[in-house]
Amino acid sequence: MSGRGLDWAGLMRAGLQGPGLGGLGLRPAEFWELTPAELALMLGVEPGAGAGAGVRAGAMSRSALDALMARFPDAAAAGAVRQFKE
Repeated sequence: MSGRGLDWAGLMRAGLQGPGLGGLGLRPAEFWELTPAELALMLGVEPGAGAGAGVRAGAMSRSALDALMARFPDAAAAGAVRQFKE
């Protein structure tokens, strides 16, 4: 497990909120009976596909990549020069 731990509040929202709110609409007993692998499968998450809790299945869209790049700009944008060989 990573140093950040699990996002229990996020997992509970995803499992217990109704489908109209983006959740699975499970009853509490159903949620707590699931294994982490079952919950990940139901949420469309691929465990182990990334660092830590996993990533959503499917490719990232260009708009999502642009938003991520704007939120976390490379050091080169701050004046550092990095060169990569292909």
